[in-house]
Amino acid sequence: MATTTAQLIITSTDLLSDSLSLSSIATLTTAGSATGLTGTEGLGRKKTGSTTEYTLFDASAATDDKAHKIYLKNLSTTATEYFEVQVGGVVIGRIYAGDWALIPWSADTTSDDADFKITPSTSASHTLEYMIIHE
Repeated sequence: MATTTAQLIITSTDLLSDSLSLSSIATLTTAGSATGLTGTEGLGRKKTGSTTEYTLFDASAATDDKAHKIYLKNLSTTATEYFEVQVGGVVIGRIYAGDWALIPWSADTTSDDADFKITPSTSASHTLEYMIIHE
């Protein structure tokens, strides 16, 4: 059984009136069990050169309603460059330069538009690092 853990640490001395120190660790497991996630598409990079929408993960190629986790990181150092993130045709946010995210994805195959897509903010070349960890 694979064991994969994710850790998030948030610290700040000036965000609140007191210092902030938050830490959370999770073991990534299959849906409804303690069994570790065992699959990955591997760490990849998508270098873009246009504002075309790209499909990172096609829901029809995944298993419906499982504990998929998607990692994203914008490798750009230009503050104004971002990737818009869509799931099922709904914009869920933007990943700006240096930002990263770990997002759960159900890959709902009952919908004909549950794909995981990105759209670059600019036609200037910038790169998104990505990976899916799945059952």
